Amino acid sequence: MILIEAATVAVGYPFRGKVSATPGDDALAVQMKDVSVEWGVNWESCLSVKLTGKKRPQWLGAGDILFASRGSLNYSAVVQASPEPTRPAVASPYFYVVKAQNEQLLPEYLAWWLNQPPCQRHFAQHAEGTLTKSVRRSVLESAPIVLPPLEQQHSIVKLVKNIRRQRQLLEQQIANGDAMQAAIASDLVNANTHSTTHPTTIGTTTAGNSFQ
Repeated sequence: MILIEAATVAVGYPFRGKVSATPGDDALAVQMKDVSVEWGVNWESCLSVKLTGKKRPQWLGAGDILFASRGSLNYSAVVQASPEPTRPAVASPYFYVVKAQNEQLLPEYLAWWLNQPPCQRHFAQHAEGTLTKSVRRSVLESAPIVLPPLEQQHSIVKLVKNIRRQRQLLEQQIANGDAMQAAIASDLVNANTHSTTHPTTIGTTTAGNSFQ
């Protein structure tokens, strides 16, 4: 099976030029800086924008998959429900929006599968460009898809979530350890600075004691 047999693929909204913030306007713009494989869309970092293009917007919905078509890492991430139900969101044109059309295909599983070596090799082999690589829509649509039973898909998604939680805890422990080391180093510097603030007094006292 290939992707187009189980999902639709659309290009993100065609903004004219740079995406600029216009608070209080039409929609939220989801850019590459706002998306991570682990946690999906960071809605707080998305810009409010005015949609000036003529193309009718394709609003993002929960379960949609964002595929980064440009760059050295062609990652996929699942869109969670927007925290602002009254403020719709669109993807930037550097994303393809993938919507699963098969009831036997979990979006979370599909996003995970697109990030795995079989698909990543497919994208790398067919990417175009020299300085900045890009993946054409037809290349994404022809990506090989393995569709296990739903029960197995649920198990894989659960496992992936557990691994991500463990990674988050480990990263937090590492960050806490780094902060502790920095605090120790700072204390040592402060202690050393304090001990050298009165070198003359210490020397005089020592010399005075030696004559007594």
